[in-house]
Formats: sequence, C-alpha cells, structure tokens
Amino acid sequence: MDVLRFPSVTIDIVSLADRPDLAPRLDEDFDGAWPEFMLWDPMGAMYYNVAHDLYPEFVFVAVDSTAPERAVARAYAVPFRWTEPELPDGGWDRAIQRATVVRLTGATPNIVSAIEICVRPDRRGDGLSAQMLAAMRQAVAELGYDTLVAPVRPSGKHRHPDLPMTDYAAQVRADGLPVDPWLRVHVRAGGRIERVATRSMMISGSLEDWSRWTGLPFDRSGPVHVPGALVPVHCDVTHGHAVYVEPNVWVRHRLQ
Repeated sequence: MDVLRFPSVTIDIVSLADRPDLAPRLDEDFDGAWPEFMLWDPMGAMYYNVAHDLYPEFVFVAVDSTAPERAVARAYAVPFRWTEPELPDGGWDRAIQRATVVRLTGATPNIVSAIEICVRPDRRGDGLSAQMLAAMRQAVAELGYDTLVAPVRPSGKHRHPDLPMTDYAAQVRADGLPVDPWLRVHVRAGGRIERVATRSMMISGSLEDWSRWTGLPFDRSGPVHVPGALVPVHCDVTHGHAVYVEPNVWVRHRLQ
C-alpha cells in the first residue's frame, strides 16, 4: 500500500509488507494496551504468532514523523472465506479459524476481517483509531476485496458488563449514531452494524490463572466483574476453572 499521510497530526501509516523493519515496534511499543486476560485467547495465539510472516500486507503500523522510532498505533486484519448469509456467532475466533483453514487448504479468500486496531495508551483521544480504520479500508480495497468486516469490541461496553450486548449495541444518540464511541467510528466510516457475535472470543483458565491475570481472588462460584471485561467472567470453584465468553458486534464495510 502507499504511505498514508495525515499532515495535521504528522502520522504516516504503512503496511508491514512495505516496512518489515517496523515489526518489533508492534510488540515493544504496546505494553499494557490490553487487559492481561485478553492476551490468553488461544485463537489469538494462533494468529499473532504467524501474522507478521504470513499476512504482512494486512498488518499496519502508524508512526509519528516527529518521533519515528516508536509506533503510535497498529492494526491487523486477515483474509478468509465466508459464503453463508450471516456472519458467524463465533466472531473474532471464527474469523481466525477460517483464515487458518484457507491458508492450509489453499482455498481462495473472498472477504477480510479486521482483527485489531489498537492505539498506544498515551496517544488515545487523537483520532488515530479512525485513521487506522481508513487505512485498513483503503488497503483491503486495493488488494481487490469488496468487503471488510469487523467483530467490533465496543469501547464503552466494559462500563456496563451486565447489559446484554444486543441492547448495548442498539443504543443511539439523537443524531442516530451509536452511543458507543468505537461503533460510532465504524458507522461514520461507512460500516453497517449487522448482528452480535455472541461468542466472539472465549478465554478459559484455572482459578490461579485468572487470579494472576486480574489480581482478583476468584474464590466464589458465580459471575465475576473483571476490569476491562465486556461481560462477567463465570467462575466455578467446585471444578477449579473460570471462563470468559465475550460478545462482539459484527460491522460490515462495503468497499466498492
């Protein structure tokens, strides 16, 4: 992809295919960007361990020209094949799984899913997420795809963990745009909210794992409200494990 420049904030966005030297920045510059428990989704490990080598044209890096030694935002996407009428309940995990099947079988992908758009914590609030989404849309279109989908993790949902995602995603402002800031960015960019992915990401672990990830005791069975989680984590003391099933919201972007 061509370098996308945003002069007002001195940001350049490039793909890893064009700038493979920036790959180390994608890990080193984003410590603490996500809650610890979010790093333990097994499908995520499958994807991120190979993304830089296998999908560099779908990995994007934003650098500030005033401090080019550090990345300020990153974005990941993956091509897969999907021919069913509705996007899957499995959301994020399912997109990664299908992309892996496509790669192993040699099938032809026909759609691209966003996997992550992440802005470095100290640069949030500068509009970088919208710029990264615009860059992803443009790059995916240039690669010949007519559709980008995204299992969106609404940025304000963690403040309402007990509210069903369907109800949360349906909330709109007086101007008709979503109440949630990240959903609003997608809709403003031309995306259309389609449906909730009820089990987009599943993270399970022992009670000791969850205590280490969150600093919480996990010593009582039942729902546990974890900072940063979109819904409660289900704790089962009798059987010694806890499970987090995160819903996301599918948004479809038509590119052509």
